[in-house]
Amino acid sequence: MAKQITCRRIHEPAPSGVGEAGARVLVDRDRPESTDRQGAPYDEWLRDVAPSAELQRWYRQDPLRFGEFRRRYLAELGDPGHRQAASRLRELAERGDLVLLTAAQDTDRSHAAVLAEWLAAPGRREPGPSDPGRSDRGPGDPGPRPSRYRAAVSASVAELNAGALAFVMGTGIVSTALYVTGAGRASLALLWVALAGFAVLVPAYGWRLLRMRRRFVADLLGPRAFAFLTLAISSNVLAARLVPDGHTAAAEGFLAFGTLGWLVLDYGVPLALITTMRRGPSLDQVNGTWFLWAVGSESVAVAAASLARVTPGHVLPVLAVVCWGVGLMQYLLTAAIVLARLLARPVRPEGLMTSVWIFMGAAAITVLAGVRLAALPPGSTPLSRAVVIGPSVVLWSFSSWLIPLLLLLGLWRHAVRGVPLRYELGWWNLVFPIGMYAVATHELGRTTGTPWMTSLGRWEVWVAAAVWAVVFAAMVAAWLRRRPTAARTPA
Repeated sequence: MAKQITCRRIHEPAPSGVGEAGARVLVDRDRPESTDRQGAPYDEWLRDVAPSAELQRWYRQDPLRFGEFRRRYLAELGDPGHRQAASRLRELAERGDLVLLTAAQDTDRSHAAVLAEWLAAPGRREPGPSDPGRSDRGPGDPGPRPSRYRAAVSASVAELNAGALAFVMGTGIVSTALYVTGAGRASLALLWVALAGFAVLVPAYGWRLLRMRRRFVADLLGPRAFAFLTLAISSNVLAARLVPDGHTAAAEGFLAFGTLGWLVLDYGVPLALITTMRRGPSLDQVNGTWFLWAVGSESVAVAAASLARVTPGHVLPVLAVVCWGVGLMQYLLTAAIVLARLLARPVRPEGLMTSVWIFMGAAAITVLAGVRLAALPPGSTPLSRAVVIGPSVVLWSFSSWLIPLLLLLGLWRHAVRGVPLRYELGWWNLVFPIGMYAVATHELGRTTGTPWMTSLGRWEVWVAAAVWAVVFAAMVAAWLRRRPTAARTPA
């Protein structure tokens, strides 16, 4: 077994700057054009260990397809065309350290990362026709099989997206939006849906951390690590929603959980990204989920300010003010980085995900946090009402300006560049910003005494509810389409 197996882009210099120990193996099917044979930065090229051309075309490093790509690729490694190269790679791994080289932009979600996991897993062998991981296992194969239900649950947890709780975020904020417009029954129904989603997904996160720690840590060190902040944000969104219903104790519990998660992840994710050596050499790893850094801080501010209105003491108002200021600075810093990425580097339509809508959603939740702070009694916070409302109006104007730009980018992605419009988890990254913008507009208008803004927010609430209904229906339809396939595939 190799002492260390690492993945690196072929044009990225070795971490030490003077070379690296172990065999350097290129695992791509095609050799990069800029690499000549005389000065090739690798010791061996195993092109047949790479995924098939059909699988590569299907995947194209779409992060939302990585789980299914990994499963298909592991199955391909047992094919006759891959088996010899896979055995050679196993042989090199048993000799000592190994460096897997690839030209993929995101090594953490490339076939090289799957190979590294496959080589490092204890007891793992070259998959063959009788491998339990293969879907073509015959009925006479030895060994126990897990139940179909258990296998389905295990597979779902293994492929659980780091940002899966965006579903709870989107549902919770639309519930809040409906509540402020007086649609109590619809708001309560969505609140129960959000609570059910939270109750299912949070234990799934814990199970994945305990049972699949290697893959969990790999996601935590990847460019979409900020998506883990949805764990804290969803809890704070539910806390803020429960306050007006009078469920103060439950709201305090959700706020405590969300604040603890925010403290751990708000520091942990940046530290992990700064200290890890598994990073791309450019801004290409920057994406819209990085705005969740600011959204996490502002979600604490919103929940704390909401509870401060019905709970005595100075702790919650101070917590709300501090998190509002921290989130404001995080938003400005992240906006500069993301804009530099979008304007200075080429953007592929497949990579322009709906997560860029969090650009607008992060500004909107900062506005809502400011409005909730302004509604607190005078003297309860060190900031005056004017100091809070001024930046809130500026950010609301900016978020309003962003909406046509984001719509045009979506039109370019789907209508011009032909990216299929099918359901993916990232659609919930669209629901949350729209719902948050509707609530922020309505509440800002009511706080500043601007009737037209309040009316506009009330109209936007129903737009947000319609978007939620469409995305929820698409999610259910996508789940139903997968069920027949799962039923035909042996566990």
